[in-house]
Amino acid sequence: MASTAMPSPLSVTFLLFLLLLGASFYTIEAREPFACDPKDAKTKGLPFCLASLEVEDRVKDLIGRLTLQEKVKLLVNNAAAVPRLGIKGYEWWSEALHGVSNVGPGTKFGGDFPGATSFPQVITTAASFNASLWESIGRVVSDEARAMYNGGVAGLTYWSPNVNIFRDPRWGRGQETPGEDPVLVGKYAASYVRGLQGNDGNRLKVAACCKHFTAYDLDNWNGIDRYHFNAKVSKQDIVDTFDVPFKMCVKEGKVASVMCSYNQVNGVPTCADPNLLKKTVRGVWGLDGYIVSDCDSVRVYYDQQHYTSTPEEAAADAIKAGLDLDCGPFLAAHTEDAVKKGLLNEKDVNTALANTLNVQVRLGMFDGELSKHPFGNLGPKDVCTPAHQELALESARQGIVLLKNRGPSLPLSTRRYRTVAVIGPNSNVTNTMIGNYAGVACEYTSPLQGIERYIKTIHQQGCADVTCTDNKLFSAAVNAASQADATILVVGLDQTIEAEFKDRAGLVLPGRQQELVSKVAAASKGPTILVLMSGGPIDVAFAKNDPRIFAILWTGYPGQAGGAAIADILFGAYNPGGKLPMTWYPQDYLKNLPMTTMAMRSSQSTGYPGRTYRFYKGPVVYPFGYGISYTKYVHTIASAPSVISIPLDGRHARGNTTTSGKAIRVTHAKCNRLSIGVQVDVRNKGSRDGSHTLLVFSAPPAGHWVPHKQLVAFEKVHVPARAQRRVLINIHVCKYLSVVDKSGIRRIPMGLHSLHIGDTKHSVSIQEAKLGVIKS
Repeated sequence: MASTAMPSPLSVTFLLFLLLLGASFYTIEAREPFACDPKDAKTKGLPFCLASLEVEDRVKDLIGRLTLQEKVKLLVNNAAAVPRLGIKGYEWWSEALHGVSNVGPGTKFGGDFPGATSFPQVITTAASFNASLWESIGRVVSDEARAMYNGGVAGLTYWSPNVNIFRDPRWGRGQETPGEDPVLVGKYAASYVRGLQGNDGNRLKVAACCKHFTAYDLDNWNGIDRYHFNAKVSKQDIVDTFDVPFKMCVKEGKVASVMCSYNQVNGVPTCADPNLLKKTVRGVWGLDGYIVSDCDSVRVYYDQQHYTSTPEEAAADAIKAGLDLDCGPFLAAHTEDAVKKGLLNEKDVNTALANTLNVQVRLGMFDGELSKHPFGNLGPKDVCTPAHQELALESARQGIVLLKNRGPSLPLSTRRYRTVAVIGPNSNVTNTMIGNYAGVACEYTSPLQGIERYIKTIHQQGCADVTCTDNKLFSAAVNAASQADATILVVGLDQTIEAEFKDRAGLVLPGRQQELVSKVAAASKGPTILVLMSGGPIDVAFAKNDPRIFAILWTGYPGQAGGAAIADILFGAYNPGGKLPMTWYPQDYLKNLPMTTMAMRSSQSTGYPGRTYRFYKGPVVYPFGYGISYTKYVHTIASAPSVISIPLDGRHARGNTTTSGKAIRVTHAKCNRLSIGVQVDVRNKGSRDGSHTLLVFSAPPAGHWVPHKQLVAFEKVHVPARAQRRVLINIHVCKYLSVVDKSGIRRIPMGLHSLHIGDTKHSVSIQEAKLGVIKS
């Protein structure tokens, strides 16, 4: 056994001295205060600089000192400085979808900050179904964001996460989302936002933003782009599907910002719709923060959608609707004239400013020198740390989904197999693994590099890139497969196929990739393992049904450590436990299915198939929530109620008729603490430890407008080999067992609700606690 020399007490003391010395040097070189510089005698004593005062009082004082000309220049992302009040300019636009990104102008890499930890794309980490992991990622990202802000190269306002529903499998930005289920997306949103923003009461570590509100899930399809798209959405689908993640983000995550989208909803641009912004986001859900436009949205609805006749009307409509900040120059250019023409009151401008300044004050931007801030000591030493990079690796491991394992052939034995052929256009990629809205990674481990850590390899790309337009490299790939003891094919998509501005044309592998896979599998001397890298689902029915393809892994876009995670799973160092966060449809699903048709529910009369597992019942390649393991888990319901009584608010319980076949309006029920407690025993019957994803679905009583089933809870539980763990699941009845009627009213159906946990089912009868007529 190798020995490791322990440092002497003197050397430890010296190291600590160096760290402290470095920290003090760092503080000296850190950015100067955004405002309220203690060296500025003119401003340091002004009320808006006094941390002892309430946030509202500080904001009110500052607004009262600004002229209209100064105010309008603060309504845009590159907010102007106010030198006479000691306030510097500020760039609001930074991004942190799955790590600090340089997509927005607020963040730059270089010098002391050459990169940041690049976690897997969101669709991959969503597949872990692990809320504590999502929050941990958020904490790391915000540590690195604060460190970069202190170093003067980043902002504190991050326009992430994307919490739109992955409604159509062709959407180029589906990779950025946590999938197709509204509850899953909402849970992800709340967890990641809590990690980013911290838990210090009203103070913010960084300010997150849930985007793009709402019904935004088309970028550029069949000649229709997001700038001109009018999403026609029913009240039922708005409440039942599209609103759910945003509501959870605001109410449970306490997010500091919401971004409105480019598209119109039912004829009104989202950034000019007071019903969406002022009434719903701020009024009903209680947003404590600001509402920002997607970039140039106000200009887009003026000069591309032609929603208003003049730019001043466009500016007035946006601010009166509840928009507080414009990503773009439009409000700075036209708001003052809108006030002068009587289209807008200065009081409306003050309201918008109050919301943005509220967030800046809570971020500590008006508290003077950074060294006194709770996160003022973070610097270059806190970015790309070993612990952060290990979390990126663990996140990728948890998100990878095993779809097929015939034999089983995985994990591969290095004793049985001495060489493997590593083939495919994504077999040695790096940048592809981090997807879009990424920054500069600390470092990369490609799939080939990860596999080489375990075994001798023969590498051939097979296709020059994922478009795979010819077969020039096929013969070398086939030859490699015929020589090696096993073959690993790494294929799929990248940002040339699916991206912002680019929706997919179909669901099959691009170009001649399928031909490459089949030819290599036919020639392979040993088992062929197919590894898929993509954001969206791929129709790989050919591989699923090909006995020569022994196993299939989906990795999403697995981040900077993706290759190491793939290899750890292929060779058994990690037992896969991910589950698909979206349905994998066959290519035929797209027949006569325009991306522009927003309806979620199927229609027998028109042949419309419906969308997502909640409303589509046709054939699939792999269903939502699918994923297997190297071990076998068995579920047993240890305890669960069979009857739940719904107490009514006394104001709405009238009359003396039964509620058979009825559904109680959620707002008429006493919902507080009304939950179902289910205890589930999870037994690992195999010989490998594993982390199991426990998914709980509910099938409501039959009705033509209810989902077939819906996700109501999920938990990640680690179960050692041949051991058993008990998991307590609490299901809030009003939130998760309710459905939405055609009028957009959320109701709890009376009757038998069937809970599905794997192959186990349990029926719960929900009934009214006392007789009465329910107000509709």
